[in-house]
Amino acid sequence: MLDIKMIRQNTDEIKERLATRGVKAEKIDALLEKDKRRRELLVETEGLKQKRNEVSAEIANAKRNKQDATDAIKEMREVGAKIKSLDEELEEVEATVKDMASRLPNLPNPTIPVGPDESANVELRKVGTPREFDFEPKAHWDIGEDLGILDFDRGAKVSGARFVYYKGLGARLERAVYNFMLDEHAKEGYTEMLPPYIVNAQTMYGTGQFPKFKEDVYQVNGEDMTLIPTAEVPLTNYYRDEVIPTEKLPVYFTALTPCFRSEAGSAGRDTRGLIRMHQFNKVEMVKFSKPENSYDELEKMTQNAGNIMEKLGLPYHVITLSTGDMGFSAAMTHDLEVWMPAQNKYREISSCSNCEDFQARRAHIQYRDENGKLNFVHTLNGSGLAVGRTVAAILENYQNEDGSVTVPEALRPYLDGLEKITKD
Repeated sequence: MLDIKMIRQNTDEIKERLATRGVKAEKIDALLEKDKRRRELLVETEGLKQKRNEVSAEIANAKRNKQDATDAIKEMREVGAKIKSLDEELEEVEATVKDMASRLPNLPNPTIPVGPDESANVELRKVGTPREFDFEPKAHWDIGEDLGILDFDRGAKVSGARFVYYKGLGARLERAVYNFMLDEHAKEGYTEMLPPYIVNAQTMYGTGQFPKFKEDVYQVNGEDMTLIPTAEVPLTNYYRDEVIPTEKLPVYFTALTPCFRSEAGSAGRDTRGLIRMHQFNKVEMVKFSKPENSYDELEKMTQNAGNIMEKLGLPYHVITLSTGDMGFSAAMTHDLEVWMPAQNKYREISSCSNCEDFQARRAHIQYRDENGKLNFVHTLNGSGLAVGRTVAAILENYQNEDGSVTVPEALRPYLDGLEKITKD
């Protein structure tokens, strides 16, 4: 959430920067109008409450002196009724202000590319060279089904579209991939966590999923509970409503969790394979940082994700997302996209974002600076990596003409030294 005081004091700048994210100036004006009424009500109610205290003192003094206080009592009742009416209006206006403010996205960092969508994204670097095949590379879903390690048909039968069974070495490969990721992140200083997979609405609000994106998640009917769309949600909210001791910063967390997404609005996109599933595993990285260090931490996090792909021998590139392509809570995002030979293009496998104090303000996560003053931390999150997409990339990049798949050397210790996955 953006600081309403900052919006009041820098209205033109806020309008200009949010316009690059598709926010119309009228929304800012409407918010400020409601905020103006909120402040007027606060002043009016405080004045009336002071008046009520004065009248109460007059009544008490009159009674002590055995004087007639009828007029004062009548006045106090009228003031009390007015205060009650204004308090009710204030409560309604404050709720409206909070709702309107909570639907505004984060301010984009001034250095990121401005544009309406992914067409304005900027490539930062390429790592690795895509393999040249002397045969026509197959898509990962065909490879997995031919090897008998992925079963999409039975996944659809049991659950519906965008679900899959991993079988035998497919299940073991997935497990090897996420264990390798967790081990690598532990070496980089991340504390491994095993968080809840179901969270309440306040937790979803803290990271920016609620109230705007309720249609993108699965909720438990009749309960204030939601299946997590990413481990970012429970990990970032770990310190909700707390002050993190300064000496602990930066804090690094990592976790493997299933992720559940309704994929609302994605009809017709990636209908086959492991790229866009309703349920998938992901290893997440989350950081809590002092503001002055957060962009250095973003670069480190991006490299942490890249390190996984480099050790797996997967070609990728890093791009900076434009203002129109960036997620709601982010101020800057670096996407890592892995090369997929069958599609002859790079596809997203990790998204590393600095949310600055946007989530910390919503979740009320603070620290004390060197002067003892409370400030909001900066929060960062990134995939390290999306496990299913990593499996898909391995199947496509390491496929052989005979239908087998060579196991990347980094994963062989996790598969009892297995060098190749074959149909047998």
